[in-house]
Amino acid sequence: MTAAQAASSLRQRDTLRVSGRTVAWLESDPPSGTTRLWTLRANRPVCVSPPELNIRSTVNSYGGGALCLRSACAYVTDSQTRQIFALECDTGRCRRLTAQRNSLFGGLVDDPSRERLLAVRELEHTDGAKTQQLVAISTRNGAVSVLTAGEDFYGAPALSEDGSRMAWITWSLPDMPWLRTRLWLAAVDGDGQLQAPRECAAPVAAAIQQPVFAHGNLWAVSDHLGWWQPYRLDLDQTVPRWHQVPCEQLDYANAPWQLAEHHQVPLDEGGWARVCYRNGLGELWITRAQATIRLAEEYTDFRALQVQGDTVICIGRRADALDSILAIEPRAGSVRVLAGGEQPLAAGTCVRPDTFDFRANDGRTVGGFLYSPVSAKAETAQAPPLIVLVHGGPSSAAYATFDPQIQFWCQHGFAVATVNHRGSTGAGRDFRLALAGRWGEIDVDDVCQAADVLAERGLARRDRLFIQGRSAGGFTVLLALMRGSVFRAGASLFGVSDPARLRAITHRFESGYLDWLLGDPQAHTQRWQERTPVNHADRIRQPVIFFQGGKDPIVVPHQTESMVAALEAAGRQPEYHFFADEGHGFRRADNQVRLLERLLAFYQRQV
Repeated sequence: MTAAQAASSLRQRDTLRVSGRTVAWLESDPPSGTTRLWTLRANRPVCVSPPELNIRSTVNSYGGGALCLRSACAYVTDSQTRQIFALECDTGRCRRLTAQRNSLFGGLVDDPSRERLLAVRELEHTDGAKTQQLVAISTRNGAVSVLTAGEDFYGAPALSEDGSRMAWITWSLPDMPWLRTRLWLAAVDGDGQLQAPRECAAPVAAAIQQPVFAHGNLWAVSDHLGWWQPYRLDLDQTVPRWHQVPCEQLDYANAPWQLAEHHQVPLDEGGWARVCYRNGLGELWITRAQATIRLAEEYTDFRALQVQGDTVICIGRRADALDSILAIEPRAGSVRVLAGGEQPLAAGTCVRPDTFDFRANDGRTVGGFLYSPVSAKAETAQAPPLIVLVHGGPSSAAYATFDPQIQFWCQHGFAVATVNHRGSTGAGRDFRLALAGRWGEIDVDDVCQAADVLAERGLARRDRLFIQGRSAGGFTVLLALMRGSVFRAGASLFGVSDPARLRAITHRFESGYLDWLLGDPQAHTQRWQERTPVNHADRIRQPVIFFQGGKDPIVVPHQTESMVAALEAAGRQPEYHFFADEGHGFRRADNQVRLLERLLAFYQRQV
């Protein structure tokens, strides 16, 4: 598998929406690095959006909810103009809806009876400050009216079936939305304004997400009992009561880095389709009349659950194919692929992961996925070299879904391990929050132990262990290399090297995150100093390669450039590659090719 084949295979699909007979979704275009709108015409996928539109939201920097549907009309946010456009899925006709200055929009939701959209608006003020509002946008003339303001962050607006009530989520700095949020409910009057808003507080502080009205009730996902699980709210009481839906102790959602996630959707006759995560693997369960069945078992993750009649439409992900647009019939148990699902690798050459786990030093079980090499280079008596991939976030997770870059490494003789270290999502609230004050400690412990465990089990060659990570994962890479004894070399892709400097300039969404991860810098000065890789470049004696985007607003170029300079000052010879036209994550296929080719040459020199 060549680098060009791997880069061209990375076609991601997300933000699926259904309205009436129309199914539409967003799809990445590797050659241009943009995101386009696709739909089905005569049961065939068709790209609808003009090439000049790059459909992404940048609210909170990570976006989400850049698409909503009303019948065959799609409303999308364009990352270039930062405005909302209306796109006719049947004809491709495109018109600009909004003309708002200093505004970003995301989390779009249709309010058809009032001919408007609901959205999160992020305002950029002349002094550089940002604030958020929950707004309504007329689909007739693009006029924007504020529904509620004053909270730091907004998300997940949801309307009742008759449009008379609205629920939404807020959270306040310094919290992240997977630590503590608030659920609100209000009546919607004849003018479309919110009346008598009240908080629907969980019994204890919790990260509440994804409210939805269904079957005459308000439902939400909350982790106040330790897992993100579905609840029905009894709103007839002065203080709303939370009734837990009977289910296993598993997470039924993941960390809401982006707006407008959908891990559950109501069906007729009181039924539900819901996603849960078990040992890092997503499962789709259908509940009806006290009976619960699992469907689409060959898929390992599900996103953007929607319903069309009695059919569940969603994005399905699996280990051996690209993202699929699925139509799942709950009564028949059948699964149809409407679009996507391409298999870039020939049958028998795509590596499916095996799960592995081990006991961390605090007794918690840490898991991950191991991909074995398939090339002729691996067919020897010796165990293969291993690349440990550290996921970003760090409050995120690694999933067992198709990743052409992982397949690239396997085709070139490397085993690959992805690790859901302590602090990852998908294993309950306590596991997720274990990272508080301990970033750069327990994540490093776990990736080092994972490499050791796999070597002990004969699945990796101990003297050929490598580590690679992006963003927050790059921070873990550098600290793991500082320990000096486990990894032969490492790769940091737009990784954090100076948390204090990042704290001073980071974007608003994560402005309190570093204090949670490392503790108050005034109270824990020594901890911050010890976990600042740029201050300890002399302790890194292994070869290191760096990659950085010039337009990265989250991990700015100085983070990488200062680390490279510190290593050079310590007498090392780091390898550095700068991509002026890339941001936080490389989107263009040609840049991904350059990245993979340089990484491969780097690792091959160490083998």
